[in-house]
Amino acid sequence: MNKKLTEQEIKNLKGQGYILQNDREHFVCRVITVDGSLTPEEGKKIFDISAKYGKGYASFTTRLTVEIPGIKYEDIPKVRAELKEVGLYAGGTGRRVRPVVSCKGTVCNFGLLDTQELNRRIHERFYLGWYDVTLPHKFKIGVGGCPNNCIKPNLNDIGIMGQRKPKIDKKSCSSCQKCAVETSCRMKAAKVVDEKITIDSNKCINCGLCIKKCPFDAVQLEQEGVKIFIGGKWGKATRVGSDLGEIFTQEEAMDVIEKSILYYKENGVTGERFGEMIDRIGFKEVQQSLLNAEILKRKEEIINRS
Repeated sequence: MNKKLTEQEIKNLKGQGYILQNDREHFVCRVITVDGSLTPEEGKKIFDISAKYGKGYASFTTRLTVEIPGIKYEDIPKVRAELKEVGLYAGGTGRRVRPVVSCKGTVCNFGLLDTQELNRRIHERFYLGWYDVTLPHKFKIGVGGCPNNCIKPNLNDIGIMGQRKPKIDKKSCSSCQKCAVETSCRMKAAKVVDEKITIDSNKCINCGLCIKKCPFDAVQLEQEGVKIFIGGKWGKATRVGSDLGEIFTQEEAMDVIEKSILYYKENGVTGERFGEMIDRIGFKEVQQSLLNAEILKRKEEIINRS
């Protein structure tokens, strides 16, 4: 790196997704994958860039962005231009909404929703749409397709988890000697009591596995949607997200995300994570604000605050 960069220039580059390596000579380019997937054309371009300007390899981060290490400062404009040729761009850092992470619920046998499609919607509306909105700290969103919790949505600032809530039709229960519903329940929430299947709502995690198990349709779908956790984070001081306590539609979840970001923007202190703000203010108060639409009326006012 021939040019001596100022700390502000280094900070600005980091905000654009070009992070100075510990050798203080080269940069890592963090490429956004949107939903954790790449087309053959996009993948080829990333590895071509790595061969031409980097160290000849690329690696995935824990949040499914792709990093190309070993880029010289003077090559950054060329890298940016070549990424643009296939619709890719760098980013994913700073005090803003970060790239969204989703599991493979789209194709997984346990997936209860199209996680990647929802990921793309969230990315478009909140990562791109709110990119210039500065928040107190980073804000991470995770989308999990079911309660298997593979991408740990409850360890994100906002976590979304697919849900299928079962209900019992006791009239349809035939009192089978070996109940397929009871056998299929890994949480031991489904139990035969007095020759009829029952579900303990305190143990049930709404995975939906039991719904298709009864040949007599004694277990049916009552509600389908997503659970939302708020304020989770990993790292040195892990905080498990707090459950908002309802099953939401995907459209409702999009609105909850927006209200959460607005609330954080308005009430958070610089350097304070969303979960830390919740602990300071109190979960009940934050929950109440996120379950009504009042804050949306002040959206423009909140966004435009310095």
